[in-house]
Amino acid sequence: MTGPEFGDGDSSDLSALELRIGHRFTDRALLDQALNHRSWCAEHPGDLSNERLEFLGDAVLGWAVADISYRRFDHTPEGQLTDLRKSVVNALALADVATKIDLGPHIRLGRGEAAAGGAEKPSILSDAFEAVLGAVYLDGGSAAAHAMVDRLVTPGFPATIEGLDQMDNKTQLQELTARAGRGAPLYEVTSTGPDHAKMFVASVIVDGEVLGEGSGRSKKAAEQVAATRACVALA
Repeated sequence: MTGPEFGDGDSSDLSALELRIGHRFTDRALLDQALNHRSWCAEHPGDLSNERLEFLGDAVLGWAVADISYRRFDHTPEGQLTDLRKSVVNALALADVATKIDLGPHIRLGRGEAAAGGAEKPSILSDAFEAVLGAVYLDGGSAAAHAMVDRLVTPGFPATIEGLDQMDNKTQLQELTARAGRGAPLYEVTSTGPDHAKMFVASVIVDGEVLGEGSGRSKKAAEQVAATRACVALA
């Protein structure tokens, strides 16, 4: 029986997960907590949820991605580095990383959430990944967390900063809405600031409903962020 609602914490399973993460825990309890969704904790009083670790992991992830992108893309303006960070620090991108390391089956979910396919939801997968990163940071320090991000997250970087606009969640959103029998996404974009430092804000609308908003230093980048958030809303 492998359903995530049971959360038996089998040590061999966690050892295999550690191998895929690339970090062997000194304090295995941190990894255990990182896998506890709040729905599980509601049914198991006394078990701590992964929400505090997720909070920490989100901050660690932002720092590590900023550090790596700053060093890798030298001479790249701040605005493009910000757009790059948004392209990999979002629920869809992190859920994809979580899926690649087969994190979903290890997440402990309440019975209702498990029955609803929670282990495949981008929001739950991405939150759990950030929680695991937070656990790695506490267990192994900043070097271990930085190495985890470099190993698992930065392969999603474009080969060059010019390739950022080709990272296309707009196409994925169009496919999602079509499969759901909904209308084609429409984008509304506004801009503020002087010509040399414009900031664009995009909203994506499906059947009259705003499904996602995003900002960026270019129209395309703002639309991509908005599309990413809409994909998460529809997933």
